[in-house]
Amino acid sequence: MKHLRYVHTVRMKSTTSLLLVGMSLLSGASAQTLTLNQVIDQSVRQYPFLRAKQAEVSSAQRRLQATRTELLPSMILQDQYTYATSNSLNSSFFPNEGTSISTSGGVRPVAISQASFGSYTSATIEWRAITFGRVRANIGAAKAELQRSEADYENEIFQHQVRTIDAYLLLLINQKLVQIQRSNLERAETFKRVVDSGVRSGMRAGVDSALATAEAVRARLLLLESQQNEQVQRLRLSELVGQLQNNMQVDSMRFYTSLPTSSFLSDSLSPKNPTLRLFQSQINLSAARSLATQRSGMPMISLVGAGNARGSGFANQGDVFQTNQLNGLGYQVGNYLFGVVARWNLTNLLRAHQDYSADQYLVERSRQLFNTQRLQITRQYQEAETQYQVALEQARQAPVQLRAARQAYNQARYRYENGLTDLPTLLQSVVTLNRAEVDGYVATSNVWRYLLLKAAAEGDLSLFMNQVK
Repeated sequence: MKHLRYVHTVRMKSTTSLLLVGMSLLSGASAQTLTLNQVIDQSVRQYPFLRAKQAEVSSAQRRLQATRTELLPSMILQDQYTYATSNSLNSSFFPNEGTSISTSGGVRPVAISQASFGSYTSATIEWRAITFGRVRANIGAAKAELQRSEADYENEIFQHQVRTIDAYLLLLINQKLVQIQRSNLERAETFKRVVDSGVRSGMRAGVDSALATAEAVRARLLLLESQQNEQVQRLRLSELVGQLQNNMQVDSMRFYTSLPTSSFLSDSLSPKNPTLRLFQSQINLSAARSLATQRSGMPMISLVGAGNARGSGFANQGDVFQTNQLNGLGYQVGNYLFGVVARWNLTNLLRAHQDYSADQYLVERSRQLFNTQRLQITRQYQEAETQYQVALEQARQAPVQLRAARQAYNQARYRYENGLTDLPTLLQSVVTLNRAEVDGYVATSNVWRYLLLKAAAEGDLSLFMNQVK
């Protein structure tokens, strides 16, 4: 009976293990290896902050449409039925968009509280035919706001693409460092087994075993640290893509094996730079707003028309109540009105003048911010150019360093195996070899990253992407 239970438990564990292995294989198979272009496309489509910027553009488009409605005539319709007294007006009414009771009409010698029904309807239309540029200035400011939102969106896309590509390159180098440290650990453990065997046979001193153990532990710690860095960088990249993934796989393409084949000249002051376009659009927006402020003090000339109809529960003659109070709900008289109206708030003109002066300082502020940004971009490009040239030379020298380190390691190992040198000398060659392996791939990665910085300062990522192709 115990034997049957044991067999059943073993079968259950075996089945569970097979299921776990199968699930891991399926998950590994479903983890698609993404190229750089695929990662960039997904990041632009899915990153929430970019969607927020896109919403700002849509909002600016609607505001522009709303501002253009100022070109249309304004029309107000109303229809009301009242029950009111008539001490100062036969059948009082509420005026358009207000609650003040009109006070036209005669005043009774003796106030009475008896009320009567009344009716009133009106239609008023006003077209601001001549505004001396007020409406056009408001529309211009709305257009400038839309252009600024679009420039902000395009710049954010550009900067996000730069961050995504840089995170992609960092993930690749961290993956390669994991491979290097794993090989280093295997080398250290193999060497430790050889040393331990020599110590047990009495051919090596016991201290060699301790030193070999320490080196193996150090190699394992380096591997753990590199694995941690790799996973952290994978999460950072997946965050930029817009969806956190623990098993995100990326294609190494040619970033491990080759260097950029050509360079390009700087044109960082070109308006095509998205950041400079954003700051230029801010200058245009400030100028458009200041113009709208200046025009707000100008007069307006409007064409107006109005019509109304009115009914009252009071008789037209004698100022007495009609026999049937409900007759006031019908319309008895009507009027129409057409004319030209000119309005000019002279006090507002003084305020607009001061506001315009304040806006001019904002225009100057935007202009100086543009100059500051242009200065920074020029400096960033020159720094990236210097770093790129240095990194390119380092990448060319890295294979020489690696070959020398491997030769030194092989010689030190041969000398140690033949009793011609001590273990610390060999361990130093191991450290030198490991550092040379790391430096080689880091140098290659830095060349691509500094090329990316040059393209970012230039404002044209195609200068980088063409090298990748």
